[in-house]
Amino acid sequence: MNLNWIKCGGKQWCRLLYVNLLHHHFNGLEGVYIIWHGQPDPAVVYVGQGNIRERLTQHKQDPDILAYKDQELLVTWAKVDSAHRDGIERFLAEHWKPKAGQNCPLADPISVNSPWDKA
Repeated sequence: MNLNWIKCGGKQWCRLLYVNLLHHHFNGLEGVYIIWHGQPDPAVVYVGQGNIRERLTQHKQDPDILAYKDQELLVTWAKVDSAHRDGIERFLAEHWKPKAGQNCPLADPISVNSPWDKA
C-alpha cells in the first residue's frame, strides 16, 4: 500500500514539539504516524495510529518520547482508514523497531512505503 506521508509546509519534516495541532488540517484526521529523532544516530522512537491530533498531543508530554528531545524529534503521518491501521502499524513497528511503545496490534502486517523512500 502506498501512503502519502505528510511534511510541514509540504517540504520539511515536522518537528513534533512545534507542530500546530490546532490547525484545521488535523480536524477529524485519523491514520498512522511515525516519530523519530535526528542526529547523531537517527532512529524511530514511536509508531502509532488513531486520531492524529489526540495522539500527538499525548506524545508531546510522554517522558519516554521526550527522552529524545535533544536529538530533535520529528514526526510524519498518513491518512489511513481504520480497516488497515492495525496491519500497517504492525508492519511499521516490525520494520523500524521503535525505541518506545513496544506493543503493537496482533494483526497481519500490511506493507507500506517508507516516509524516507524517494518518490
